[in-house]
Amino acid sequence: MQNNKYLFTSESVSEGHPDKVCDRISDMVVDSYLSKDPVSRVACETLTTTNKVVLAGEIRGPKIEKEEIISKVRDCIKDIGYDQEGFSWQTANIETHLHEQSADIAMGVDSKDNKDEGAGDQGIMFGYACNETDELMPAPIHYSHKILRLMAEDRKSGNLKGIEPDSKSQVTMFYENEKPVKVTSVVISTQHSKDLNQEKVREIIIPYIKKSIPENFLTDLNSKEIYINPTGQFIIGGPDGDTGLTGRKIIVDTYGGAAPHGGGAFSGKDPTKVDRSAAYASRYLAKNIVAAGVTEKCLIQLAYAIGVSKPLSVFIKLADGDEGKVDKVKKVIEQNFNLSPRGIREMLKLNNPIYEITSAYGHFGRKPTINGEFTWEKIDKIDLFKL
Repeated sequence: MQNNKYLFTSESVSEGHPDKVCDRISDMVVDSYLSKDPVSRVACETLTTTNKVVLAGEIRGPKIEKEEIISKVRDCIKDIGYDQEGFSWQTANIETHLHEQSADIAMGVDSKDNKDEGAGDQGIMFGYACNETDELMPAPIHYSHKILRLMAEDRKSGNLKGIEPDSKSQVTMFYENEKPVKVTSVVISTQHSKDLNQEKVREIIIPYIKKSIPENFLTDLNSKEIYINPTGQFIIGGPDGDTGLTGRKIIVDTYGGAAPHGGGAFSGKDPTKVDRSAAYASRYLAKNIVAAGVTEKCLIQLAYAIGVSKPLSVFIKLADGDEGKVDKVKKVIEQNFNLSPRGIREMLKLNNPIYEITSAYGHFGRKPTINGEFTWEKIDKIDLFKL
């Protein structure tokens, strides 16, 4: 963007959004197989609608009985918080149609003789980082996620009563000279019980904006620019109100539109699929480059062909004025990072059951855990990028 002053908006959706229910279930299936065999191959799609869940996809790994998968689907729905007439963990009709992976795909992806393991598909993946927040994420998507995450935590603990699982947020920020200066509007739509009127919903939701966004960004925010359930009541929600599908919230999952997206979703895919693993690797590289102080923002693109191990291209874009550092950064990457599918999985320890937690509130900008989740968020390579 050439203009020094502009507005930029990002949105998030909660774990109870129909598409996110599907992402959660699909990633649960990935984790279920990886927990039994870390080299399992999984591609699982999920559909949800009124009191119905359908799973379909391809698997190569240990045998898991349908009953176990169905039981775990119910656990997911229960944890999200759905026990409503139109969608309940207890009564939902659940079908699973998972079957064996295509031998043709397996042939191209597997390592054999002197051939290294190839990418599970062709595609382009992007990673991005910037210094707008401590998490090195763009500010609008970071605060959009935080509002909904705090609401969900309080709803599940019993501190937020009358609010149901399905909700969305949207934060618009004014930028000047590529820096976020202030919030100009916030939109939150949240499902609620029929006992709450809109005045009460607004009263209990507004504090989450103030908890999530630094005070200096809210100083000039006009209360008329805070939109809570702008269409009126929101009682029928979740999969009962709108059909959900895996992989339909790819911008929410990444950078809120602040960076390009290659088009491939993450959830439901094991880490041999570069849609997922290479997107994590490119974020890992970009975050360490920014954390090292090389530049204020960094965009990385990786490209792959099915059955080919090495990336076909590595593209690096740094903030304006830092273009002269690109060749040095690229050399560091070439000399220190194995960006083959196997190399990425080993570097980030991706063959573990670490994916269900990623399915809501963004795959990036999260804190690495002692359980090995969000390894791509570590900033343990900054010394390599001290140019």
